[in-house]
Amino acid sequence: MKHSTIQRPVSRILHWVGDVTSRSGVAAVVAMVVFLFAILLTIFGFPGRWMEGFSTAAASISLVMLFIIQHTQSRQQTATQLKLDELIRAIPEADDLLVHIETAKEAELIEREQDHIAHHDSLRETSEDQGEQ
Repeated sequence: MKHSTIQRPVSRILHWVGDVTSRSGVAAVVAMVVFLFAILLTIFGFPGRWMEGFSTAAASISLVMLFIIQHTQSRQQTATQLKLDELIRAIPEADDLLVHIETAKEAELIEREQDHIAHHDSLRETSEDQGEQ
């Protein structure tokens, strides 16, 4: 899939914003701003325009951050999935059918999960039997 010349810089900007906003210092600054705004609202008698403006700004920022977080999480998940797929391909004993299992139908995912649970249960039983001897 080719990306347009605009998508790459936008993606970099979104990741930068995501990185900056994920720091604890930024959360502290935002908490302080909200606290100061609440104090100012109290001092000035809760002006309606201020409350409306704050509400609009908060909703707008929240919506933008939702998309930034979704973008960065999706990209990180894709990178992690590619790394895992490469590990599966590199190990000869690995089940190649697990590569891109995330695109499988729900029934296949459930069947694979049950197979893994059964396999791990049998390994536990085998190790318990060997421990008793």
